[in-house]
Amino acid sequence: MSAGSGELFGADDASAPANMARVDEAPADEAPADEAPADEAPADEAPADETPADETPADVAPASEAPADVAPASEVGGETTHANGARGGEADGSGARGAGAPADGTGGDGARGSGTRGDGTRGDGTRVVHAGVPAAVAGEPFLPSPVFGAPYHLDPVAGPQAGVNGYGRTDNPTYRSLEQAIGELEGGECVVFASGMAAISAVLLSTLRAGDTVVLPSDGYFLTRAFATEHLPARGVEVRTMPTPGPYPALDDVRLLLLETPSNPGLDVCDIADLAARTRAGGGLVAVDNTTPTPLGQRPLDLGADFSVASATKALTGHSDMLLGYVCARDPELIAAIRTWRGRTGGIPGAFEAWLAHRSLGTLDLRLARQTANAAAAAELLAGHPAVASVRWPGRAGDPAYAAAARQMRRIPGVVTFVLADKAAVDRFLTTSDLVFAATSFGGLHSSADRRAQWGDDAPEGLVRLSCGVEDTEDLIADVRRALDAAIA
Repeated sequence: MSAGSGELFGADDASAPANMARVDEAPADEAPADEAPADEAPADEAPADETPADETPADVAPASEAPADVAPASEVGGETTHANGARGGEADGSGARGAGAPADGTGGDGARGSGTRGDGTRGDGTRVVHAGVPAAVAGEPFLPSPVFGAPYHLDPVAGPQAGVNGYGRTDNPTYRSLEQAIGELEGGECVVFASGMAAISAVLLSTLRAGDTVVLPSDGYFLTRAFATEHLPARGVEVRTMPTPGPYPALDDVRLLLLETPSNPGLDVCDIADLAARTRAGGGLVAVDNTTPTPLGQRPLDLGADFSVASATKALTGHSDMLLGYVCARDPELIAAIRTWRGRTGGIPGAFEAWLAHRSLGTLDLRLARQTANAAAAAELLAGHPAVASVRWPGRAGDPAYAAAARQMRRIPGVVTFVLADKAAVDRFLTTSDLVFAATSFGGLHSSADRRAQWGDDAPEGLVRLSCGVEDTEDLIADVRRALDAAIA
């Protein structure tokens, strides 16, 4: 399989190795905030008495604290992707622009045009390389350098004006460009944050009020549950949980349903469209933590979710050198409330981090292709090794999540979960391997693994989350086999 293939599991992918489970393209050629690993500090939590303003127009980022804090919003469009693998804005994949895209085809905020082929499609590699890139101007770089600024010059007479940079907490051209790029891939308007936990907490705290009920995955990222149970009941919000694969409770009285699919670290998959329909029928909202699959693996907004939220720290940026999160939505009022929340609480990314993330985004297609190929080979090795009690990877035929992933996802991420006998076996595995670093987080260039129970996950002592990097498959598999052999007592 070509490392640059964008259609890893498409019907026409004759290059897929025999041991790689095929996933017939399902919606979205793109995507809890499984969010920041346990050793990352969450974003500053907003005071319990602080509530977001919901009245800000969708096309203007709200002011915060000072009149100068007037931020322009970047209207982002994007092409939707459908269950048949077609890309476009219409259900037939005809290539019509997605909702929110300007009629002039620019993609908003001066972005390049769609650049579609005659059949209205664009490959993943093309899309990530050109996402959020401004129109060509002679003498200018492809991607503008980061803009460092706290205050900006104001008109001495008119003062702060909508669409004109005023203050760095709400206005920065560098993170607006990144927001546009991610928004194009997710198919909605994007607001970036300093970390995934800052993003997920913004969704929870800007959406929920006293008397509301939120349902979280019982098997998803544990810090999300910890944050919710520590901070939401004091605000009068009831917190419930449910397992990602079901069974599911009644959802007709739920204000917000948060899904994480595939779940972290168990890698179970749920039907986003079905659960979104159930929740919205009762007037509730749905958020999906899209960290693990990235927008190239699935696009929750196409499946009925109101929010797609993620830790861009992981595979989206993929170089293990920054913290970043984001929230995407299509409803103007919802995304305006998120933008207001960020302006009030200050959970913004730095300009350099935003620029670095945008630079890293261009290789997402290539990185995911190699990571998935490595995960497929690793899953086969693990499944047949005597040191391994169980293995989970949704792309492997026979995995409990395989059928759901085949219907819903377009790519399977490079994360594999397996169980060794105990902590001692994991210790031997990690100390023997040369290529698999002992580290929390996933989605980076380097293969890494960690024993999830040490962070507080409700998991067996020997459960390992393996993040396959972009090493040569033959080298990685040989190294993992040697480490597994050493893990046997």
